[in-house]
Amino acid sequence: MFEVNRCWFICRACIVILPKVKVVVFYNLFLNLMRKIIIALILVNSQIINAQKIMDNSIYQFIVEDVDGEEFDFSCLQGKKIMIVNTASRCGLTYQYKGLQALYDKYKNQNFIIIGFPANNFLFQEPGTNQQISEFCKKNYGVSFPIMSKINVKGKKIHPIYSFLTDKSKNGYIDSKVTWNFQKYLINKKGVLEMVVSPRTSPEDEKIVNWIIN
Repeated sequence: MFEVNRCWFICRACIVILPKVKVVVFYNLFLNLMRKIIIALILVNSQIINAQKIMDNSIYQFIVEDVDGEEFDFSCLQGKKIMIVNTASRCGLTYQYKGLQALYDKYKNQNFIIIGFPANNFLFQEPGTNQQISEFCKKNYGVSFPIMSKINVKGKKIHPIYSFLTDKSKNGYIDSKVTWNFQKYLINKKGVLEMVVSPRTSPEDEKIVNWIIN
């Protein structure tokens, strides 16, 4: 009789204790899972913040309109070195289109691209429409690198991309002013401004070529 009572007592104890053990085990598993989820969320959030900081200081944040009115997203140029140049059709430096095209032909297969931005900011030397500009570039210089819609590269109506290029607080590199047509901004493979080249410097200048190939 004693043994029966003892067994009955043990069984009752198990019935009471086991559910509590299961609850404790489940609770611990739940806490561990939540810790992992929280850590994962913190890491993801940190990566997002870092990516946003990189994007804010890079050319990849910009979407512009090309000379044909189509959307041009700079983020599609990731991994390429980029030359951005403001152009004009009636400038004493217009002949640089020839050097720009030659440079593009030579290095376009080496992750290099030139982006032209026509601008009428200097003595009204780019008065034409986008269509006229496009036809001029193709007819006279065989331009095949991307040409964007005409914009302002200085002044109160400065385009956001040139506000970025000329303002150190935005580009993280240097303050500058666009002094004339055919000023060149060199962007590295991470989308970060790395060099500003004066308008009169030839597109095929040694320092530009060295920057492209190194």
